[in-house]
Order: sequence, then C-alpha cells, then structure tokens
Amino acid sequence: MKRMMILASPILGLLVISLLGLQTHVAANNVTQEDYTGLLKVLSNSKHTLSDGIRQVTTSTEVPISAKFELDDNGKLSLSIYTAEKGLTTDAEHNVLKEFSGSPEDAQWKPEVEVFKDPEHLKRASEQLTLIALSQMSVLDVIAKAQKQKKGTVFSVTPVIVGRQPKFKVLVADNGRVRTLSYDAKQYQGAEERQENLIP
Repeated sequence: MKRMMILASPILGLLVISLLGLQTHVAANNVTQEDYTGLLKVLSNSKHTLSDGIRQVTTSTEVPISAKFELDDNGKLSLSIYTAEKGLTTDAEHNVLKEFSGSPEDAQWKPEVEVFKDPEHLKRASEQLTLIALSQMSVLDVIAKAQKQKKGTVFSVTPVIVGRQPKFKVLVADNGRVRTLSYDAKQYQGAEERQENLIP
C-alpha cells in the first residue's frame, strides 16, 4: 500500500502541473485575443501606416528593427517604431537602441523618443538588432511583401527566433481578424508565408 501511495504521489504531481500549464496556455491565448480585439477597434483611426512611421524616423544611419501599432497605457492607439541609431554595422553594446512612439490619429505624427536603458528593453532590442543584421530583408521589405500577399493592414513586424532560425512575425488586420504570417529572415526571393492563424 505504501509503495502504491509513493508511486501515486509523483504521478498526481505531474497531472497537477500539466493541468496548470494547460490553464496558463489557455489564459495566455485569451489575453492575446482580447488585446487584438481592442486594438482592431481603433486601428482604422490611424492616418499613418507602419511604413510612414519608419520613413519618418529612420534617416542617415538609423535603421528600424521592429514596428507595431499598439494600445498605450491609457488605451489609446499608438504607433511605435524601434530603431538602432548607429545602423547595422555597430553591435548592440555600442549602439543606441530607441523607441519612437505617439498617436497616429493626427495629420502629423509627432512621436516621443525613448532611449532604452532598462535591461528588459535592452535585451529585446539587442536581439532584434542582431536578427535584422543577419537578415536579407529590412522591416520595410517585409511590410511590402506582406501587403502584396495579403489584403488588410500590416500592424506589427517583429524579428523572432523560431526553431533556432531567424524569422519575421507579421500581423495583418483584415475585417476584424488577425492573420499571422512568418517569413524566413535569411531569404528574400524565397520567403514564403509559413502559417496563418485567424483570431475572431
């Protein structure tokens, strides 16, 4: 009897952990859908595209490393462009990693500028800079490719690592739904849509 109880305890523990993990996964998916739903309701209010924002803030050596529309702390629509001031030939340690963000609902986009100093933002921006430097495509290239392949509004482009491979994750809003596209960051001509997920 004792042996059965001892064996049952680890099994019960594993079941509990699995159930908790499943609940966390479901909760995370629900949060994502709610976030997108709120953003989609106001996305059409923007008078500027991601490409407009990128072209405005990236001059000389400064390059974009990611871009997105999001809701700010007050629940208002914001256009955010993340950049590396010294370009792709300067590593993250010696670069200046920044965010330009502001309301895109006015005729003229007037973003505020934040130079990242906190560890969380620096780590994320450093990874994005490294992936962009290794890529054959720029953020503008990816936006243009996604717009050519899919109707709708591209509202987020982020370089990510998937299965030890550099990818571009692109989100496209279309009639109240979100399409998730994935492009190989190492290829330009051969980049294709990898997956498509619809979120009501």
